[in-house]
Amino acid sequence: MKKFAAKAASALCAFGLGMALTASVQAATDKEAIIERIKPVGSVCIQGDESCGGATAAAPAGGASSARSGEEIYTGKCAACHASGVLGAPKFGTNEMQLRLDEKGMETLLSHAINGFNAMPPRGTCSDCSDDDIQAAIDYMLEN
Repeated sequence: MKKFAAKAASALCAFGLGMALTASVQAATDKEAIIERIKPVGSVCIQGDESCGGATAAAPAGGASSARSGEEIYTGKCAACHASGVLGAPKFGTNEMQLRLDEKGMETLLSHAINGFNAMPPRGTCSDCSDDDIQAAIDYMLEN
């Protein structure tokens, strides 16, 4: 009887150890699955950060000028409002831009175009325009 009890106790210990091992493996598998499910889908890389693996960020909005002319920018972006004078926008082809320039100065016109003013959103509808691009569009509107 003692042998039977010893074998039974040994079997129970082995069974318990096996169950614990199985549970441990299962928990590790579950933990790995959870980590996989909640891992970030992307990351933010700051320009100049060495840990980004050499990825380059887009040029900042106030950066170097692009190859577009003031006319191209006006036609593609500004004309939507300035061609017809929507919501008080100075109408292209009239002296309204010149009057505003005389009244407020170029620095203020440029600031309003870049930062937005009244109904005009910042940079108008040209989110990829640099400050120099905005200036070129203003100059084009004033010349015409």
